[in-house]
Amino acid sequence: MTEEFDYIIIGAGSAGCVLADRLSSMPDTRVLLLEAGPYDRHPLIRIPLGIGKIHPRKMFDWGFDNEPEPSVMGRTIDALRGKVVGGSSSINSMLYVRGNAEDYNRWARNGATGWSYEDVLPYFRAIESWEDGQKNEYRGQSGPIRATRMKDPDPLYKAWLQALEKSGFSANPDYNGERQEGFSQGQFNIGGGRRCSAAVAFLRPALRRQNLELRANTLVSRILFEERRAVGVEYSRGGQTLQARALREVILSAGAFNSPHLLMLSGVGPADQLVKFGIDVKADVPGIGANLQDHPCTLVSYARKTTSHFLPTMRFDRIARAMIQAYFLGTGAATLMPVGLVGFVRSKPEISAPDLQFVLRGVLPNVHMWFPGIRAPFRDGFGARPVLLHPKSRGRLELRSGDPRDRIKVFQNFFDDADDLAVLREGVRIIRRFTMRAEMNPFRGEELDPGPSVVTDDEIDDWTRRSMTTAYHPVGTCAMGSGPSSVLDPDLRLRGFEGIRVVDASAMPDLPSGNTNVPVLMMAAKAADAIRRARYSP
Repeated sequence: MTEEFDYIIIGAGSAGCVLADRLSSMPDTRVLLLEAGPYDRHPLIRIPLGIGKIHPRKMFDWGFDNEPEPSVMGRTIDALRGKVVGGSSSINSMLYVRGNAEDYNRWARNGATGWSYEDVLPYFRAIESWEDGQKNEYRGQSGPIRATRMKDPDPLYKAWLQALEKSGFSANPDYNGERQEGFSQGQFNIGGGRRCSAAVAFLRPALRRQNLELRANTLVSRILFEERRAVGVEYSRGGQTLQARALREVILSAGAFNSPHLLMLSGVGPADQLVKFGIDVKADVPGIGANLQDHPCTLVSYARKTTSHFLPTMRFDRIARAMIQAYFLGTGAATLMPVGLVGFVRSKPEISAPDLQFVLRGVLPNVHMWFPGIRAPFRDGFGARPVLLHPKSRGRLELRSGDPRDRIKVFQNFFDDADDLAVLREGVRIIRRFTMRAEMNPFRGEELDPGPSVVTDDEIDDWTRRSMTTAYHPVGTCAMGSGPSSVLDPDLRLRGFEGIRVVDASAMPDLPSGNTNVPVLMMAAKAADAIRRARYSP
């Protein structure tokens, strides 16, 4: 027998957790939340420093890699996406960044009406509990998501701030406040020394309600349509193929790769791809899977003259104790992230908003456990990551087959526009300028990457192509807007269809200025209000 629910949400990631909470709060409403990954019970998810194991082991990861591309020397570059309850909010670096006010005003000017900064600011405030506790027009104090400043005692960061000031860069007490530009302590969605994921903040309290059901380890294979209305989903669980019916809406919150993939498998997408794999075409929508964007970045790294507190902490016996302390008490070294400073900078004075983000790290990615006589310590160092906030290059997604178990093909088209490479190059030079100042002399050893011999434009560009990664912020593959070419309308409804919305990063028209998790939480809270209005409208 096919089960019936008012709303079926596909994906228990950041957006899905918010939607499940908000929609299940409505009386006489049944909500089903489906997640392909497992429950988020692993202790490494809870402990902030646990990402040092989660990332290299690709734990709870969908395993998306871009197809080899000549622009990055034929490399495949991973695109870490969370396959677990909480989605990427359960495995990300927890940086708490809203973006720039201009991002949302740009969305509104370009057709995403109702998404200006004035429109979205109330939702940013409503979802957060900012540690300062000072009431102002920009920050919230009573929301589910905890936002805290990183309090790393490493003296390196004080010296770096002094060097930045001498280089002409301003300090900013709160880049999520009145203005974004400048440098300040990093903010993280960490509360009580533990990761505050969307699952922790929104979903777990909501699961106390009898009208919300979560099913993990459940892969949705297609959306069921009757004519132009979405009426349910087909999914596999425990070796069985099952169906569930949505009396009101199916809501896709599976992310920038999986949401367009599922639409294509259901017959909505670029017709040439669907026909190629024998999928019945319900609507030819070329924009589905197009407009892919991500934040390219590199890492300028240095050897360290002084010893970071991470080096002695990572001795096997000490880090074991620290992980246990963090898990049970929410205190100690394992609750600290090795990112002390975050900055937003304009690469040229004439542009209106920052186009570079800098993430300043007190350690390098080579950190590992060590023990005398068994494994040598890692080489101590520090680094600064320039992140290109607004790439002009656009990628695309293509079906690999008609099998929902086959991951979609990802073509990022990095540096398809030469301006992207030029802005990142300027980011490298900016880092060198402020890190080479005298204030950094007590800490700075030799430059490890790209190295002192890499100086000219061509040399920096070549190094960038060989070393770049992304910040794991894919967006735009089901973009909203007001024009007929947009996939979604500004209420995130799939154009030409009824009973279906897409609520996740794929709906963003372009990239916000910074990490994407908090903007996704905001979008889901705003979308939930639109869904509630539709629920109670005459």
